[in-house]
Amino acid sequence: MPAFPIHTIESAPPQSKLSLEALQGAFGVIPNIAGAMATSPVLIDSLVGLFGKVHGGSFSEAQIQVVLLTNAVTNACSWAVAFHSFLAIEAGVDAEDVDAIREHRPPREAKSAALSTLARTLIEKRGHLGDQDASAFLQAGFDKQHLLEVVAIVAASTITNYTGNITHPPLEQAFQASRWHAPRA
Repeated sequence: MPAFPIHTIESAPPQSKLSLEALQGAFGVIPNIAGAMATSPVLIDSLVGLFGKVHGGSFSEAQIQVVLLTNAVTNACSWAVAFHSFLAIEAGVDAEDVDAIREHRPPREAKSAALSTLARTLIEKRGHLGDQDASAFLQAGFDKQHLLEVVAIVAASTITNYTGNITHPPLEQAFQASRWHAPRA
């Protein structure tokens, strides 16, 4: 696999600079995965546009992190698992629930379990939810708008997860304590 640069605002292609500036404003730093994504202005701009919509939607930040962490584990993206484990704890997700997701188990908290299960099922079934899958999510207290909003979160995280699995960005020091490796098949 070819090595991918980790761009800064200064080194990025001109069309990627605004997106990197937006991410730096949101996180205080440019995550290494975004620096790798900046090689493609289309990719980084797509992520930033969707990122803004996802984080401005109807879910709490903790709920979004449950979905993003579940997706990272399901897609076996080590960088994203560490990143979203860190952010989930910061957003108030119980550490035991973070550990459960990292171990391919549903969280204890009922709504988090419904979100995590739906996200994993969407990925594993490639969007082909059965009536029982959707009903279980709706019975947990969510509505149809929420169900479709999870699709947007999954789309955003798929961009990140696939990019991480292709570019293998180095894990930042801040996320080292949350390092994760996919179990061997």
